[in-house]
Amino acid sequence: MSNSGINDDRAIEALQTRVGHVFSDQALLQQALTHRSAGPVHNERLEFLGDGVLNFIIAAALFDHNPQAPEGDLSRLRASLVRERTLAKVAAEIDLADSLVLGPGEMRDGSRRRASILADGVEALLGAIFCDAGFDAARAVVERLYADRLDNLPSVASLKDSKTRLQEWLQARARNRPEYELLRVTGADHCQHFVCRCLLADSGDAVEGEGGGRRKAEQDAARRMLAHLDANQEVNK
Repeated sequence: MSNSGINDDRAIEALQTRVGHVFSDQALLQQALTHRSAGPVHNERLEFLGDGVLNFIIAAALFDHNPQAPEGDLSRLRASLVRERTLAKVAAEIDLADSLVLGPGEMRDGSRRRASILADGVEALLGAIFCDAGFDAARAVVERLYADRLDNLPSVASLKDSKTRLQEWLQARARNRPEYELLRVTGADHCQHFVCRCLLADSGDAVEGEGGGRRKAEQDAARRMLAHLDANQEVNK
């Protein structure tokens, strides 16, 4: 395990203490921490399993703690808790990065701290816990790692993307849906820059947004349109 931060029994014990689960089958833990770049026995299958386990446990927790919330709100909350960014933060909290086993190429590229690899590692770890000790053990770990997040959930409104918020703003005022148009794409294939326009046909209001992809540019345009509408609403009150 020369490419891993796991060099001795103390490191393994420390990681398991931080996670809150001591493995009966230590080989499962090693597999969960092994990236596909490091060899044929890696964590992708455990990651697949852990993704399903995590989604179910979080869905059940949200369902129990938010008895009045509609399905759409529960879905947005769950998505915020299981997305890559959140999982990478969980990985940082248990200091997972230094325990990952990576191939030489990934080590040179500094991939140990890459959000996608950290998120995959957390999911694989949960899948391994499920295989090692069953659903209740996996649920206990998830509820422990997510305790503060479940107790301090963000508002659903803050989780909606700009295009959704703009559409709801317009619908609430019986106005037409916004129109989006791609204006231009610049840059090389590997680093393209997109500019899109958001147009409100019923008023003629139009703003431009930009980003590293069409969707990002449209989201930026929607965000700018919301700011424009909110500013005008304040002026016209």
